[in-house]
Amino acid sequence: MLYYLGGILTKYFGPARLLQSYTVLIALALYAGFLVVRYLMPLFYDYMPHDRGREFTVAAEAAKGKPTGAGVFFITVFVLVTVLCVPLNWTQATSLALTWLMMLTGYLDDRSVASWGEYRKALLDLVLCLGASFVLVLYLRQGDGYVRFWLPLISKTITVSPWLFVIISTVLLWASVNTTNCTDGVDGLSSTLVLVALLTVGVIFYFILGHVDIASYLLVPNMIDGASWAAMTFALAGTLMGYLWHNAFPSKVLMGDAGSRALGFYIGICVMVSGNPFMIFATSSLIFVNGGLGLVKVALKRFCHISIFTTIRFPLHDHMRQNHGWSPTQVLIKFLIIQLLITVAVVGIFFKVR
Repeated sequence: MLYYLGGILTKYFGPARLLQSYTVLIALALYAGFLVVRYLMPLFYDYMPHDRGREFTVAAEAAKGKPTGAGVFFITVFVLVTVLCVPLNWTQATSLALTWLMMLTGYLDDRSVASWGEYRKALLDLVLCLGASFVLVLYLRQGDGYVRFWLPLISKTITVSPWLFVIISTVLLWASVNTTNCTDGVDGLSSTLVLVALLTVGVIFYFILGHVDIASYLLVPNMIDGASWAAMTFALAGTLMGYLWHNAFPSKVLMGDAGSRALGFYIGICVMVSGNPFMIFATSSLIFVNGGLGLVKVALKRFCHISIFTTIRFPLHDHMRQNHGWSPTQVLIKFLIIQLLITVAVVGIFFKVR
């Protein structure tokens, strides 16, 4: 909206052309998202559901009674700020709508007296992830009907059939949603790790994939609308910073499934849009280890009667707190350090070893 307004006002007021600068739009989206959530979210605490405690969770009593489902607020702010600041194409607008719907399914579960249950939520996840995958394949496929992936250690792109892309995308999106959800258990942990992921892909979209010369030099495909994807991503990063202001230990509010599921979903979309599904290791490797191995453990036990990691408690952050005596702050700082080390190494390998 501001982008088009700048085009109209420029002939009357020269500086209005700045509203058509993606650098300015990114800054506006980031700061607007942060300030709105930082100052307005506490006004809605009384209208949010309250945490009832989580079975099998370490120190669950510390969260009991706190307002939860805050994702309904900051994800909605993200959508509004993005519409205001970013010129959207149909794929971005649809991705934005699907992210909001993913948030809504989590919020309805947060406020429900009786949990929706694993299979019901899994079905809803599958529907939304599959829908997003079809949207993305239509967006990414080229004139010959195929999608091109650029992969680490390979200088040329790889041709992928649409049906294979949909399968890869759906699995990755579903995994990102559920592992991010599992990581939400220590004040500030999930939001901090997701913030690292968002800043990582935002920088990659704007400075690498969205820049013709840099993309060409690094032998990766150029994204014509990389800057607008970056602006969207920084808008979400800003709103997440505003939430983290209140969620830092000791937290005053929790994001609930409404926040964690939507965040994981959007990260998955960004990874697939980047054209390199392995980028998930740069954004969410620790999230996948922390929550994903627990999902694998439960699935193997339930469906195959195979027991693995019998001495390790999952999510891994619970194991570190209960078995190694880490405080919530130690979990946050140490997990953050590990993720930053992984992100720097993976990004360096992906873009330079080709």
